[in-house]
Amino acid sequence: MIVLIPAYEPDLRLAILIRHLGDALPHARVLVVDDGSGPDYDGVFDVAAEAGASVVRHARNHGKGHALRAGIAWAMQHAPGEPVVTADCDGQHTPTDIARVADAVAPATIVLGGRRFTGDVPARSRFGNAASRLLFRALSGQRVHDTQTGLRGLAPDILPWLLGVPGDRFEYEFSVLMGARAQGVRLAEITIETIYLDENASSHFRPVRDSVRIYAPALRFAASSLAGAAVDWATLLVLAPLLGSLNVAIVCARLASAATNYQLNKTVVFRHTGDGRRAVLRYAYLAAVILTINVVAMDALVIGVGVPLLLAKVVVEGVLFLLSYAAQHHLVFPAGRVRAAREPALPARTSV
Repeated sequence: MIVLIPAYEPDLRLAILIRHLGDALPHARVLVVDDGSGPDYDGVFDVAAEAGASVVRHARNHGKGHALRAGIAWAMQHAPGEPVVTADCDGQHTPTDIARVADAVAPATIVLGGRRFTGDVPARSRFGNAASRLLFRALSGQRVHDTQTGLRGLAPDILPWLLGVPGDRFEYEFSVLMGARAQGVRLAEITIETIYLDENASSHFRPVRDSVRIYAPALRFAASSLAGAAVDWATLLVLAPLLGSLNVAIVCARLASAATNYQLNKTVVFRHTGDGRRAVLRYAYLAAVILTINVVAMDALVIGVGVPLLLAKVVVEGVLFLLSYAAQHHLVFPAGRVRAAREPALPARTSV
């Protein structure tokens, strides 16, 4: 068992955690990955090493995702076949909860230590987790209470896949959850204690920049949809007077819009490299299903229930946006199965 702790500019709570882990998990090895904290923190990492941890140090800051992948690569090299439990360095995860997550690790599974956000929780943390939780459920169809937890138990058989998940910063952990189902990886969650010290002042999460990174796939999908709509309008306005037939112009505009949207989703949003012909057919089937649902739902809401047209349009389009994203992510442009991936180069400074 490897307990992997990514650390950026930590304080002595890191060493305290390592010492207490010796009691909670006496047979585990603790690996600390310094994510480029710099020479000012040499003393903290020296104390961590004295407390019994192996310390891998990066010369510069790459981000939490990069540090996690480097730690996973180290674990696969130095403890092949062993599970990995990741934990934060700032005292948010107790040794008891870390041990509970470790005990729950099972094949092809990620065990999440889920907080319930009760008590004195900073507003930005409560809001950020709520937004992330709702988005994840809408896009993946899975229910996870704490999508942003850093306490995770990782089965050894999924470590090669985790090395290939993109994202160098906080978005990496969300990308792991989004890609799990396509890889046949089960998400399990156990409740842990909710701890925020000093209003979570030690957190290096940047609310705007890191939130954009986390929600980037959904934002790219929205941008692709807007681009398709722009092509639809532009093509219609150009062809209608040229062809002299509004119906023909509408069909041509829809085809141009669909082609643009398909290509952007394939190359930019989902970065799909699989069978292009199968993806085109699935995209066409999905477009037909979405159109049918749109017509039926609008008719039911506007004519059947009496909902105002504008409100019905907003509700239906919002639901179909999420449905389309989830369907394209899992069915049209699915990620490849677990595969071997390149391992991040380990830094030169290592103390074992």
